[in-house]
Amino acid sequence: MNGAPHTPRAQHTARLHLPPEAPCPCGAVQQGRPARYGRCCARFIEGGEAAPSALELMRSRYTAYTLHAFDYLRQTWDPSTCPPDLGCDAGTPTHWLGLTVKQHVIDDDAHSRVEFIARYRSAGAGGGRAQRLHELSRFCRGDDGRWRYVDGDMLD
Repeated sequence: MNGAPHTPRAQHTARLHLPPEAPCPCGAVQQGRPARYGRCCARFIEGGEAAPSALELMRSRYTAYTLHAFDYLRQTWDPSTCPPDLGCDAGTPTHWLGLTVKQHVIDDDAHSRVEFIARYRSAGAGGGRAQRLHELSRFCRGDDGRWRYVDGDMLD
């Protein structure tokens, strides 16, 4: 999420933790029910598993934003485009409200795109009203076989 709104700097924001049985913030559904964090994004964020697709990587990165898991965001961002500081405006925390995946396009074995809408609320943006970030993100698979976020275009 290149256009992540005023995400707090890692050194100023404590990492949040979810119990494995909690619903995963990414909103994925498994077997007709909300996916549990421990069986969904925790495998990637905390367990070190590589996301098998750009779609799962994008969902796990959204979850990482909700948990302030900035180390995971850095690890999954292509080094050629990863900014030195993931946040701006450290005094304005962002509360993520939900994720809707619009489409996942597999361009080839090493390139993929995911269009999504992430809803959030930030005390500094819009006076605390809910906002939305609509992005078409690009991902590439590295020589190590791991998917990484490259960049994205804001659509709204």
